[in-house]
Amino acid sequence: MACNNPLLPVSAIVEDVFSETPDVKTFRVVADKIELFDYKPGQCAMVSLFPAGEALFSITSSPTRKGFIEFSIKETGIVTRALHGITPGTKIGVRGPYGNGFPTDFLKGKDLLFIGGGIALAPLRSLINYCLDNRDDYGKIDIVYGARSSKDLVQRVELFENWPKARDTSVHLTVDVKSDDWDGNVGFVPAFVEQLNPSPVGKVTITCGPPIMIKFVLQSLAKMNYQPENIITTLEMKMKCGVGKCGRCNIGDKYVCKSGPVFSLAELQQMPNEF
Repeated sequence: MACNNPLLPVSAIVEDVFSETPDVKTFRVVADKIELFDYKPGQCAMVSLFPAGEALFSITSSPTRKGFIEFSIKETGIVTRALHGITPGTKIGVRGPYGNGFPTDFLKGKDLLFIGGGIALAPLRSLINYCLDNRDDYGKIDIVYGARSSKDLVQRVELFENWPKARDTSVHLTVDVKSDDWDGNVGFVPAFVEQLNPSPVGKVTITCGPPIMIKFVLQSLAKMNYQPENIITTLEMKMKCGVGKCGRCNIGDKYVCKSGPVFSLAELQQMPNEF
């Protein structure tokens, strides 16, 4: 039986660790004695490692891939530094899931435009693989992804091999800074999206990235006549406790961890401009 109590940490085992970039690793986690919780694409979970503490991370695996959960984690502080030092076989704590997840039913039958930046490919990867594993339910898929440099691109096997080979799926990559090992597009993600100029007809766009990237991507999408209800984004960077107790993620009368982190632009437009 799976544990679906978001307040109860479950002992889990790190089955494998994949180095993505110099400061990003993906951890594949499997159950120890109790099955891990069920989740939806776009949800988050708390990961704990004694005595460093715990932190909230997006789930990057798809619930269609059974038997494990994956987290892509960037080294930024005490907890993430400790996690980057562990090896396969290490026991950690996991609790969740948190948040509302992406609206997979709303997306059915529509063309999808994914727009991601840096480590924020993590939650998008969960939804992308979910859609590809249910391919007949979704239309054409375009993935636009950017990072600071070519060495900062995460999930390279999927970006360069798996996703481009999927039916009716295209991958468009860009980096902020040109280098000798990169012959692709150079430029920021919002400008790259405008350069590609994907038609909004019949399309829903899902964006995840640093707040400043999201801000300008939303402006670019509006300029290209995407309707607010067809623009979906995430605000998980504001989340802390995950259960609406600490108050860090409130925007007006809403808590991102309870009402989000996934919102449409139409929903955001009804909220105070605090995000």
